[in-house]
Amino acid sequence: MRVLGIDPGYALLGWGVVEAEGGRMRLVDYGCVETKAGTPMQHRLRTLQLGVRNLVTIYQPDDVAFEELFFARNVTTALMVGAARGAAIISATEYTENLYEYTPMQIKQAVTGYGKADKKQVQQMVKLLLGMKQVPQPDDAADAIACAITHCQAGAAREQFRMK
Repeated sequence: MRVLGIDPGYALLGWGVVEAEGGRMRLVDYGCVETKAGTPMQHRLRTLQLGVRNLVTIYQPDDVAFEELFFARNVTTALMVGAARGAAIISATEYTENLYEYTPMQIKQAVTGYGKADKKQVQQMVKLLLGMKQVPQPDDAADAIACAITHCQAGAAREQFRMK
């Protein structure tokens, strides 16, 4: 199974592709789709949409897993990231209906065994689980890889995380 994990963002949309077979996981590739500050919103969203469209075309994932949004403070930022997430979902849906979503706490629990782990702990476990030489950078890409790992480890329970 090949999974594209996505950490939605407006400036940086992190992505990671992980293959899983028989309990073993392998990192295929990772990175970010970047948009530039000062660019009109519609152009930034289009860049994100085309970026995700390109990713599903290149990597042809079986499933696409998104990190759910969680914001406690800045409403404006939440709205912008929500729009970015929507653009990414549209592109992924053009490719497959196999879309899933996981909360940050579920991802931390799956990757580290502790739902309140910090970013550094998640990054170190991503590195260890995939046998990487160094922690993946930037953080957005590491989070996307962690999301893909979470989906790979969900097994038969993954259907409860299907987007509705």
